[in-house]
Amino acid sequence: MSTTPDDAVRAYVEAHRAAFLDDLAAWLRIPSVSADPGRAGDVRRSAQWLVDKLLATGFVTAEVWETAGAPAVFAEWPSGDPEAPTVLVYGHHDVQPAALEDGWHSEPFEPRVHDGKLYARGAADDKGQVLFHTLGVRAHLAATDRTAPAVNLKLLIEGEEESGSPNFPDLVRSRADRLRCDAVIVSDTGMWSADTPTVCTGMRGLADCQIDLYGPDQDIHSGSFGGAVPNPAMEAARLAAGLHDADLRVAIPGFYDGVVELTDRERELFAELPFDEARWLRTAHSHATLGEAGFTTLERVWARPTAEVNGIGGGYQGPGGKTIVPASAQLKLSFRLVEGQDAEKIQQAVREWVAERLPAGIRHEITFWGATRPCLTPLDHPALRSVVRAMGRAFDKPVRFTREGGSGPAADLRDVLGAPVLFLGISVPSDGWHAPNEKVELDLLMKGVESAAYLWADLAEHWKVPVAG
Repeated sequence: MSTTPDDAVRAYVEAHRAAFLDDLAAWLRIPSVSADPGRAGDVRRSAQWLVDKLLATGFVTAEVWETAGAPAVFAEWPSGDPEAPTVLVYGHHDVQPAALEDGWHSEPFEPRVHDGKLYARGAADDKGQVLFHTLGVRAHLAATDRTAPAVNLKLLIEGEEESGSPNFPDLVRSRADRLRCDAVIVSDTGMWSADTPTVCTGMRGLADCQIDLYGPDQDIHSGSFGGAVPNPAMEAARLAAGLHDADLRVAIPGFYDGVVELTDRERELFAELPFDEARWLRTAHSHATLGEAGFTTLERVWARPTAEVNGIGGGYQGPGGKTIVPASAQLKLSFRLVEGQDAEKIQQAVREWVAERLPAGIRHEITFWGATRPCLTPLDHPALRSVVRAMGRAFDKPVRFTREGGSGPAADLRDVLGAPVLFLGISVPSDGWHAPNEKVELDLLMKGVESAAYLWADLAEHWKVPVAG
């Protein structure tokens, strides 16, 4: 019996699994913590390690791209087929801070394999999910007898994602010509569970701010002056209390302008997932669900915009009482945004809402910390269908659909390059991103390798790009 391409891919992956894991362990030993200025040399060393690995894999081009902060890595491997689509894979090589005393069972930058899991900072977020593309493309070539990928393959692996990607938009804009592509594949995401492979179809955006409120020029006696002058702590509480209406919709005028509503089909797809609300609440360390009326829990965290009070304070916080009207107070807010919302318009709406609600005698300052735009993948896009087929072959199971409640820089790629964003990731919730004892499931990591190996040929077969001219 002849060997099928699937058999050939799996045979290649199994034959090279040990060497791949050795490479991953070597990369994980580099503590590329972008948030720590003392680790800047390690972040640079991580970028150079990846460049060397990509060249050894066969990429025609692999180079370090400088930014105003930490370096990114770019690589390219042309197909040679004039009709082949061009695909850009996005990920990041920087990691969150980690130390043994944080609660790790072993040194976070000394990879440890136990019970089919690889423990190390960056194992899942995001070095493991970046590196599986190196073995995936080699398995693709071996199974198809090609000498170059079936697509024009590019990689952009940034070095500041864990620090908020402050220089990423400028990098994408300045390098747009070399990054030009027909689709973006983001491998910095996860699945519903090991038993339920899923493809993410969207991420929310983010705008967050700090509101500083000032009343008296100093703390003053509440008996002599209370009830007769404005109290900034009370006004901070009023703002927080007025953030939502009785149905827990955000009460800021214009907040929902442009929101792309969930379709009936999307709600059906979410409902297909094996969601256990009690288990979800345990994961959330919470005791009840609460949110916008008319939507399920998953719809609220994936597809609805939100406003949250992240912190509130002002006045005396020590033991016992201190009867004052405080001089100042502070409120920290974050807004998760969905497709159709514009972060700059949301910021302006918040500024106007705050200004209109504060009484005379309360001065205020609002500081926004940048913004991340939302993104959404059309369910009927041919590249999404290819991702679903590729994962279905790797897992030999139906592939379901999710969204991400969090935020990332994917929309910068979509907006600057004019290309749809697709998500291909194999991490599961128990992998512990940003937490002690981060890990990746080795068998799932190999499924990521397989998915990448199947994806390039599927895209080339089902999505031909017209030749210009």
